[in-house]
Amino acid sequence: MCIPATIAIDGPAASGKSTIGYHLARKLNYLYLDTGILYRAVTWAALERDISITDADAVVALASHLDIQVLPPDKADGRQATIQVDGADVTWELRTPAVDKAVSPISTYPAVRRILTAQMRQIGQSGRVVMVGRDIGTVVLPHAELKLYVVATAEERAHRRQLERQAQGKTTSYEQMLAEIRRRDQIDSHRKSAPLRAAADAIHFNNTQMSIPEMFRAVEELVIGE
Repeated sequence: MCIPATIAIDGPAASGKSTIGYHLARKLNYLYLDTGILYRAVTWAALERDISITDADAVVALASHLDIQVLPPDKADGRQATIQVDGADVTWELRTPAVDKAVSPISTYPAVRRILTAQMRQIGQSGRVVMVGRDIGTVVLPHAELKLYVVATAEERAHRRQLERQAQGKTTSYEQMLAEIRRRDQIDSHRKSAPLRAAADAIHFNNTQMSIPEMFRAVEELVIGE
């Protein structure tokens, strides 16, 4: 079986796409890029600088000047990569509830998407990459050799995100998490610029009833025939 050189993985929040993508990248010794991190970096920087997320011009100006670096993990704290913004390690700051709430509105700005998409495509051109996001197969890498669209029910995704928050020592009720997931889905699926949807040639991968080891076995069989 010929292993694809470029793998695009899309799906809604907490669907397991990042977990799957990171596992595949390590298995294949490919570069792993969770593109949502770039949008989170812009969001975090806007919040830190007291830039209103509704001020599109200010957010776009900020995005055009930020130095965002996605590096291999340099700490054994569960991170999948080390993210630096203007030289500062902000890896876990990008996963706060404040960033969760603000990232979708910022990601709807077409100019922000153009700026970050150009960075993503440049990375993808080299091949041997697993790229994860919401518009990878449809916009960023439309010619990717393999496209996966990872899905799970909103209820299961809310449960996963709640466990993730608990592991970080944060408390969020299941009801609040479910409402946040549904709100995120609504924004991502109905934005005018590059809405969340499966590419026509994407393989749908539903992992609602799967444990993490089961997900890994299924996706390995799908991608590399193991």
